[in-house]
Amino acid sequence: MKGHRAAKQDASVQGNLVQESWNIRIALTQSGLSQGILEAEHGSEYKTKQGSEYHFDHTVKVMFFDSEALPSIVITAEQAVIHDNLDIDFSGNVVMKSGDGVVMKTEHLKRSACDSIVRSDRFVTISRQEETIRGEGFEGDQALKRYRIFRGSGEAFIRQK
Repeated sequence: MKGHRAAKQDASVQGNLVQESWNIRIALTQSGLSQGILEAEHGSEYKTKQGSEYHFDHTVKVMFFDSEALPSIVITAEQAVIHDNLDIDFSGNVVMKSGDGVVMKTEHLKRSACDSIVRSDRFVTISRQEETIRGEGFEGDQALKRYRIFRGSGEAFIRQK
């Protein structure tokens, strides 16, 4: 625990603060299998009408693993919320990096736990080697192998032989 700070309830939370923690590292599992690791400087658990919500802030990093238990994607953000159904909302300077060099940036991203699909309804930028695509809205797999950008534009550099 990093020093004592006064508990400050997030105004967007409709629930009661249950606990706070600092310097957090949480294993994300599904059916006993490791799906990833979440690290954050600060986190709070709230009891809501639907169950529990876990709010993380002051730099959040989530590393998701592939089927071989190797890191496949890293998401960093200023804040994250894990809902009772294990969906995760990321907000504030969200950066998502795949193992093969694809980088997506946006202000808000939601990862659905049931299908591992990531979505954003905000402005996004996706960069890879010599290509940058921008658009308003995004949907794709969490490995950034297959995705759609809505209202898109972009640049690509084509090498001539």
